[in-house]
Amino acid sequence: MIVRIVKMRFQPDKIQTFLTHFELVKQNIRNAPGNRFLELYQDKNDKTIFFTYSYWETEHDLENYRNSMLFKDVWSFTKVLFNAKPEAWSVEKLVSLQ
Repeated sequence: MIVRIVKMRFQPDKIQTFLTHFELVKQNIRNAPGNRFLELYQDKNDKTIFFTYSYWETEHDLENYRNSMLFKDVWSFTKVLFNAKPEAWSVEKLVSLQ
């Protein structure tokens, strides 16, 4: 399993635009082939910082999503709302306690 973590910092006046758009596309992202989990977080102290966490069955599934029309549409809409360069990590889950 691949865990994808993306940190995004938005222009303060664009946060609601992002949240409204995320609400429209979140199910499509979650239903992308190989996606098993999707969450959105907002920093408690800096409300312009958001993180997405998504779980992918394989790296190939993640790459297919990143090359899909859905991702291209979501990313082209979202990236103009940023006030800093986004950061992204693909990590492997080693331990999970529930």
